Amino acid sequence: MSVKYVCRHCRTSLGEIHSDTVSEFQLGFHFLTPEERRDIITYDPNGDVTVKVVCEYCNEALQSHPELALAPNPLQ
Repeated sequence: MSVKYVCRHCRTSLGEIHSDTVSEFQLGFHFLTPEERRDIITYDPNGDVTVKVVCEYCNEALQSHPELALAPNPLQ
């Protein structure tokens, strides 16, 4: 199993964990509400997990230009 972290806006790969022993608790997923889990985490049929986060570049762009948050895909 692998856990892939990608930016939800620009889709840049931010990192990957390859481990069959890492738990959702260790990854902090238990802190998320059910709605946040549906929005942030996707499970592939092969068992891999993709976690959508915001990269530093996109975070800075959104902070500098808050109006971008209103666009459907602001930074693509």
